[in-house]
Amino acid sequence: MNLIQKNLLLLSSTLILSLFSLWIFSNTGYAMQTIEEISLFVREYFGTFYLVLGLGCVLFMILLAFSPFGKTRLGSSQPEHSLWSWIAMLYSAGMGAGILLRAVQEPVYMQQNPPFESTLSHETLALEYTFYQWGFTPWAMYGIFALIIGYYLYNRNQSVLMSSVIKSSFDKPFLNNSIDILTILTTVFGVVAAIALGTTQINGGVNHLFNSKLGINFIFLIIVLISIISLTSALLGVNKGIKLISKLNILITLFLLAFVFFQSDVLTIIQQFGLSLYHYIIDFIPMSLAIEPYNPGKEFLTGWTYYYWAFWLAWAPFTGIFIARISKGRTVRQFILGILLIPSLGTFLWFTTFGVSAFTLIENWGRYHNEFGNVFTSIFIFFKAYPIQGFINTITVILLITFLITSIDSAIFVLSMFTDRGNQTPSKKHRIIWGIIIPIVACSLVLLGNIFPEINVLDAMSKLLIITSLPFAILTVVMVALFVQKILKS
Repeated sequence: MNLIQKNLLLLSSTLILSLFSLWIFSNTGYAMQTIEEISLFVREYFGTFYLVLGLGCVLFMILLAFSPFGKTRLGSSQPEHSLWSWIAMLYSAGMGAGILLRAVQEPVYMQQNPPFESTLSHETLALEYTFYQWGFTPWAMYGIFALIIGYYLYNRNQSVLMSSVIKSSFDKPFLNNSIDILTILTTVFGVVAAIALGTTQINGGVNHLFNSKLGINFIFLIIVLISIISLTSALLGVNKGIKLISKLNILITLFLLAFVFFQSDVLTIIQQFGLSLYHYIIDFIPMSLAIEPYNPGKEFLTGWTYYYWAFWLAWAPFTGIFIARISKGRTVRQFILGILLIPSLGTFLWFTTFGVSAFTLIENWGRYHNEFGNVFTSIFIFFKAYPIQGFINTITVILLITFLITSIDSAIFVLSMFTDRGNQTPSKKHRIIWGIIIPIVACSLVLLGNIFPEINVLDAMSKLLIITSLPFAILTVVMVALFVQKILKS
C-alpha cells in the first residue's frame, strides 16, 4: 500500500494513458467521432472564453510587472542562470520546432487568406495576425503558470506540484490528486502532438533533400533516436544537458535568421517589422476579443486561434513549471518583462524575415499555386530560392531535431518532478519511465494514422488538445484568483 501511495500519480496517469490508447485502438472510428463532437462543443460554447482568457493573461501580467509586487524576488538568492542561458532554455522549451513548421506557411496563408477586411496591405495584416498568435498571449499563458508556481515554490516553500497552489484553500486529497493527474495527462498530450508534428516535418525534409519516399518506419526511427537523446539530456539535468542543447538551438536559429535576413530586402523587412508591430500593439485588444471589424469569423477562429490557444494552454503546465524551475532569483518584474518581450520580439523578427522573403518570392513568380501550403515541407521549398540549399536544409533538419529534444527533455524532467512528489531534482528512475512512455504514446499515434489513413491523426490531436486544455483554462482563472488573494494578504 505504501508503494502505491508513493507512486499514485505515476500509476494513475500511466493507467489512464494506457486505457485511453486502448479505447482509441479498439474503437477508432467512434473515438475520433467523439473527440470531434466534444471539440466542436468546446469551441462553440467556450471559444469566447478562450479569447477573453488570453487577453486577461496579458493584461494581468503587465499589471503585476508595474505594480509594487513587481519588486518581489522569486526566492532570496541572485539568479541561478545568466540572462542568455535563461532565455535560451525558456524559448527552446516554449516554442521549439513550431517556428520552423510555420515560418513560411503561416504568413503566406494569412496573406493569401486575410483574416478580416482591413485598410492595411495583405502583407502587413498577415504579419500582424501571425504576431498575435505567436506573441504576448502564449508567453503570458506560460508566464502565469511559471510565476504562480515559482512564487509558491520559492517564497512559500510549497511543492512544485500544481495542486500546491490550491492546497491552502481547498485541501481535499481527491481534488489535489485530480489536478496533478490532469496536469500530467495534458502535458503528455501536448508533447506527443509536438513530436508527431516535428517528426513528420523531419521526415518531409529528409524526403525532400534526398528525393526519397521514407515512411512510417523512418518516423519511428526518428522518434526513438530523438527520445534516447532527450532522455540522456534529462538524465544529465538542467545545467549539463538541457542548458547546452538550448544554447545550441538558439545559435542555429540565429544563423538561419541571419542567412535569410541578409540575402533579402533588409529595408523592407525592417519597415514591415516596425509597421506590423505598431498595428499589433494598437489593435491588440480588439483583435484579442474579435471585435468588429477585427473578427475573422468562427470558422477562421476555430481553425487557427482557438487551436493555438488550446495548444499554448496544453503546454503551459510543463513549460510554466520548467520556466519556474530555472527562474529562481529573478524579480517578478524582470521575470514578466523577460518572458513577454524578449521571446516575442525574437519571434516577430523571425516571422517577418521569412514572411517578407516569401512574399517577395511569390511576387517574383507572378502567380501562387499553394507552393507553401504544406506545413511540413514549406520551409524546404522556400530554401530552394537560396544558395547552398542542401546545406541549409540539412541545418534546418538538425534544428528541428534539437528543438524537439529540448521540448521532450524538458517534459521528461517536469513529468518526473510531478510523479516524484514534487522533487525539484527528480530521481533518474522517474526520468527513465517518462523517457520510455512518451515515445511509446507518440509511436502509437503515428501507427494509428498509418492503419487508418482516412483519419487525420494530427487533426484529431489538435481537437483533443482543445478538449484537454479546457480544464486548465478554467484552472488558470482559479489559480490567478487564489494567487491575488495570497499576495494581497502578504
